[in-house]
Amino acid sequence: MTRRWEGGGRAAAVAGCAVAFLPAQPPRAGKIALWRPDGGPLPEADGGEGAETPGEGQAMERVQLTVARLHGNGARSRTVAAVLLPLAEAVPLLVRARHDPAADPAAACWGAATLHALHLAARGRLLPGLTADDTDAWRAGPLDPEDIAHLRAIAAAMPAEAYPVPLPGSRPLQLHDPAALVRLYVDAVIDTLPRTPAAGLVAGAPFAASEPQRLPGAREWAAEVAAGVDAGVRLSLRLDLAPHRLFDIRDEGGAGGAEERSAAAAVLQVHSLTDPTLVADARALWEGEGPEHFGPRSRVDTLLALRRAARVWTPLTRLLERPVPDVLPLGEDELYDLLGEAAPRLGAAGVAVHWPRELARGLTATAVLRPAPGSAADGFGFFDSGELLQFRWQLAMDGAPLTEAEMDALAEAHRPVVRLRDQWVLVDPGLVRKARKRELGYLEPVDALAATLHGTTEVDGETVEVVPLGALAALRGRLTDQTHPLPQPPGLRATLRDYQLRGMTWLDTMTSIGLGGCLADDMGLGKTVTVIALHLHRRPTEPVLVVCPASLLGNWQREIERFAPGTPVRRFHGAGRSLDGLNGGFVLTTYQTMRGSAAQLAARPWAWVVADEAQHVKNPRSSTARALRGIKAPARIALTGTPVENNLSELWALLDWTTPGLLGPLKTFRALHAREVEGGEDPEAAERLARLVRPFILRRKKSDPGIAPELPPKTETDHPVALGREQAALYQAVVRETLSRIETAEGIARRGLVMKLLTALKQICNHPAQYLKEAAPGLAARSGKLELLDELLDTILAEGGAALVFTQYVSMARLLERHLAARGVPTQLLHGGTPVAERERMVDRFQSGQAPVFLLSLKAAGTGLNLTRAGHVIHYDRWWNPAVEEQATDRAYRIGQTQPVQVHRLIAEGTVEDNIAQLLSAKRALADAVLSGGETALTELTDAELADLVSLRRPG
Repeated sequence: MTRRWEGGGRAAAVAGCAVAFLPAQPPRAGKIALWRPDGGPLPEADGGEGAETPGEGQAMERVQLTVARLHGNGARSRTVAAVLLPLAEAVPLLVRARHDPAADPAAACWGAATLHALHLAARGRLLPGLTADDTDAWRAGPLDPEDIAHLRAIAAAMPAEAYPVPLPGSRPLQLHDPAALVRLYVDAVIDTLPRTPAAGLVAGAPFAASEPQRLPGAREWAAEVAAGVDAGVRLSLRLDLAPHRLFDIRDEGGAGGAEERSAAAAVLQVHSLTDPTLVADARALWEGEGPEHFGPRSRVDTLLALRRAARVWTPLTRLLERPVPDVLPLGEDELYDLLGEAAPRLGAAGVAVHWPRELARGLTATAVLRPAPGSAADGFGFFDSGELLQFRWQLAMDGAPLTEAEMDALAEAHRPVVRLRDQWVLVDPGLVRKARKRELGYLEPVDALAATLHGTTEVDGETVEVVPLGALAALRGRLTDQTHPLPQPPGLRATLRDYQLRGMTWLDTMTSIGLGGCLADDMGLGKTVTVIALHLHRRPTEPVLVVCPASLLGNWQREIERFAPGTPVRRFHGAGRSLDGLNGGFVLTTYQTMRGSAAQLAARPWAWVVADEAQHVKNPRSSTARALRGIKAPARIALTGTPVENNLSELWALLDWTTPGLLGPLKTFRALHAREVEGGEDPEAAERLARLVRPFILRRKKSDPGIAPELPPKTETDHPVALGREQAALYQAVVRETLSRIETAEGIARRGLVMKLLTALKQICNHPAQYLKEAAPGLAARSGKLELLDELLDTILAEGGAALVFTQYVSMARLLERHLAARGVPTQLLHGGTPVAERERMVDRFQSGQAPVFLLSLKAAGTGLNLTRAGHVIHYDRWWNPAVEEQATDRAYRIGQTQPVQVHRLIAEGTVEDNIAQLLSAKRALADAVLSGGETALTELTDAELADLVSLRRPG
């Protein structure tokens, strides 16, 4: 259809036209006639008004058309003006008329027929064949009963103006039957659609070219195709499992009427296409009980349809050999085939398979896990016991497990249909194999728990549901049911928030069943008070060992004394430390002390071992991690705000300490989980790992809904600062010199040069004096960062505020300390060498307002401290991991903070710091998914990538 039908005047003229179809041979030669019962104007037959190009309207032809209308026993005819359109031109016009309110009812009906023809073509319902004079033609078919009913409904709705043209040569005048005319029209549209210019590029190609192609040698083939199109019947098979016939059906073609044992019988049924409710057994049709309803060709149509179905499923050929194609005895293999792949193939070919209503298909199989006989292992001992768990198939019928005797009977069955629980049951061969080989072996406890938490596992390449039984089921229930938080424990001098009560409940569950866990709440959400509350709830008789960084010893002691007064607390640290006379309560020690006194600590019984800031043991091969693993306890608790800092191996290290064996060996964990998650190639890999570890790690963030709504707002600002002249010159010289050396280096030497370059550039961005190792006065004018820091601190102090200033370099912190002292700004500096007692005094001085500016080494003071006096956090230089920076910020932004917190990040503009800031933003957007390898990852950059990262870019 060309675009002229979209235009103004002609479209209006067509809107008032009645439409009739004039069939022809071949079908595609048929025409659509547009005429006006009221004698109104017709569309122009030339390229007149509205045509896109001259001559475009020549596709139309103006003619005088004889139309007739039936009156009683006769018909009256008259001649009217009409315009004829080829089908290719008319199809889009009629599609539009179907939904056009202004269209004539005749046009709307032919539009509906056009749409259904297009739907048939889209479904592939078109078949090649021959016309009466042996020329190629496409026809619609095979048609479903729904298709036939729809086309008949269209024909029934047609007004007389839709079929007014008399049959050629009829005397008296006769009109087309509307239903037959609609079918001819659908065939004509189907015959037109495949003959596109592209399809007809090869001249004379049958079923592609528009010109008729004679194929007299294909008549037999065409007759069979036509039978498929015009057949008035459809077939179905009814499976017969009647007990008296199930195993002794006699084969009429057998020698001497010998009895054959058959698994079942398929009864052939015939359905009428003209009346979908009409169905009869083939035997009844052969005995003359239905021809008047099915039509005189019903037997021939049945045999033709059966022959086509036999090409889909060869056992049906035996029906063609019988005098009456009524019953097909089925062997076991044939019945199994029908249960499996054959039924869908037959259904696609139009032959439905009907199963008896009494036939039960409710047999299922699940893989079950249960402790081995005599095993009582559970909890932490569950993993350490070395007891294996039975892994086996359990069959069930309609959800009710079969007994061992019933599974034995099923395993011994050699038929696809068996009698079970007083009903016939259809048995899949795969289920029989599972009943015969029920035992799947034994699983290690960690593998059994992993399969239980996943809910599925793979058996012989098949993903199956896993159902835990006994103690394993109880264990999963306790791990996953955290719906009822415990009440506030008596004796706690604090009111726990809802999320803290849930955290205490979770820890209680994990410790009571002897499994460890990792409480991975954001810093400042109260992990310490949660553990103290747990102690008051459980009141263990043995002491709890807390291992933490030295800077947190005082914080733990103060919070225990504050929130649980009267609870014994002892520091196992420094000279004269002793474990004598312990009587419950808490014992506090540092990681360094724990390493040196591992044997002494391991010799004592503990209620639990708590590792605070547990990322200190993220390297399982370190001496700290080995010493901690040597201290046994019924349960282990890890506290950390960053369970993953750089890669998933750190998560493995934490959970392998809290719940040994959960994730298997590190090498296996890397192969099964870490590489897929970190690589990002499998979007489901992270979810699979999460399902496994979720019961053993409780992670809450400040941003989570309902966690800490009372926290004041936090504002984060990046401050770009231009380099000074001296800084820019130093920067470019170091880049130029080091890159030339990197180009000729390899392996470890190259990686070392890259690390040295990155460190040097970051120090230059901080201050030239840091890079040059100077301690001279006059620092501010040489660094844009230092000038901005002075401006920020002047404003903060003028408003009576306090600030934390973090840097990763102690040398830079000392430069800042001297510079601020010269300006008369009260400061104090905390770094890794600060004694524990002095750290506690520093925290008290800052919190009391005596020292409003607190300079802190990021690594030494980025965790554990409670510094809510600060309303501002300044990151003088950037760390390589945003999670570490956030931990440092959380020294001020934590529970107990009452004022808004402003975070300032100082970034040297156009430098490697600027580029890294963009990388850190992208890393933060991963939202706890997978973190890359930090600085070490940058050592693997190519020379070109590295040069692009570190090159100095001028602002603007």
